[in-house]
Amino acid sequence: MKVTVEIDEKWVRLARSPLYHVVAALTGVSVTFAPIFLYWSGKGTFYHGYEVVIVPLCFVVIYFVPSFYFGIGTAVAKELREKSK
Repeated sequence: MKVTVEIDEKWVRLARSPLYHVVAALTGVSVTFAPIFLYWSGKGTFYHGYEVVIVPLCFVVIYFVPSFYFGIGTAVAKELREKSK
């Protein structure tokens, strides 16, 4: 079975932009390093005194990366559901 999916041009531009490479690079960070840095910052053992910067940065990375992929996945799933009707 071959399926062709047409998605909004906004997502195509985003997937072809340099921002996509940044998000792809942050994928591993959002899953592994950001949570552990957040934990260490909470304990006070990671860059003591810079928690004001590290903690919000970890939350941004943990939240932003999955929301990017969820957005693309939602657009593709929506188009697949419409094509199957």
